[in-house]
Amino acid sequence: MLLPFYHNKFLEAGVDEVGRGCFAGPVYAAAVILPKEFYHPLLNDSKLLTAEEREYLRPIIEEESIAFAVASVNNEEIDRINILQASYKAMHIALNKLSNLPEILLIDGNSFKPYGKIPHHCIIKGDGMYASIAAASVLAKTYRDEYMINLHKKHKVYCWHNNKGYGTVEHRNAIKEYGLCRYHRKSFNIYAALRDEAVIASEEIINSNIL
Repeated sequence: MLLPFYHNKFLEAGVDEVGRGCFAGPVYAAAVILPKEFYHPLLNDSKLLTAEEREYLRPIIEEESIAFAVASVNNEEIDRINILQASYKAMHIALNKLSNLPEILLIDGNSFKPYGKIPHHCIIKGDGMYASIAAASVLAKTYRDEYMINLHKKHKVYCWHNNKGYGTVEHRNAIKEYGLCRYHRKSFNIYAALRDEAVIASEEIINSNIL
């Protein structure tokens, strides 16, 4: 069961990002301030929910939260400042957009760039521990998925409606056949990763034949 808050006295915002490890598309972040009494039995880390469950929760979170905001940083900016800094930037933009100023930030993960003078707590696997972080993970995930599904309509060969830009087998095969497009993260050295993958696969075949 998720914890309803970290500190009973202060206004808390849960913050999470999604899309950090993708080959393509933006990184998204969300910040959510929930009422202390908020509870929903379905709410959990977005990775543990189905797409249907996340879509069901999204309007509930948006309607019942004290404040929420979602932001993104595109692949060109990711290439310019690196994915870690882009993740921090997306989180900061989301916090800037909140209609209420939180007094404490609960950050999913083990690192964060301080946001002004507001104290923050980095919590590893926090999206499975605190309701506000879980809610942020649901919003970030649903907004990013929606973006990638719409982007798929213009670049259908990469099957982004299925893989959302992650380096799945179908996405890698499409890159091998069609190359990279303007939405891929060039700083991720994707071609080099695919070459390394091919070398490892060849070595495994050779070794299996020897044995």
